[in-house]
Amino acid sequence: MAGSRTAQVLSLDTLVRLKRGQRSSGALRRLVLPDGMTVPLGCDAVATPAHLGPIVLPRLPRVGCVYADRSRWWWIVPADSDVALEWPESTHYATGALLPDSPGVPALIHTPNGTVPYTPPIPLYLALCRVTDTTPVWSRPISA
Repeated sequence: MAGSRTAQVLSLDTLVRLKRGQRSSGALRRLVLPDGMTVPLGCDAVATPAHLGPIVLPRLPRVGCVYADRSRWWWIVPADSDVALEWPESTHYATGALLPDSPGVPALIHTPNGTVPYTPPIPLYLALCRVTDTTPVWSRPISA
């Protein structure tokens, strides 16, 4: 069969990653983890308004690396922590811990004991929902 072509099949994971890549615009910079940290599950970040950081922090059972600048606190979470979650509107989910262009580099304000930089995403999500008065996605009414 001369000239026959086979279509390339892309997995759902590949399609999701391609879509996420389209969200990025402008100059991006990655949060730099402290020496000795490992990221076996990949690395994303969740940004919260700075005024919420001190309110959320004591609500978490475990805290990973947290960065802060004047306007936001950045929490390191495992990659794909946005799957099936709608983070509260005031947050920003940064795939790959890539930060949009900003005037300064966020400072590292918390380092966990150990070598894994993650804040568990579900407790972080629930704490953010609580302080922003957002209903978690799984508690919302289903519409037909």
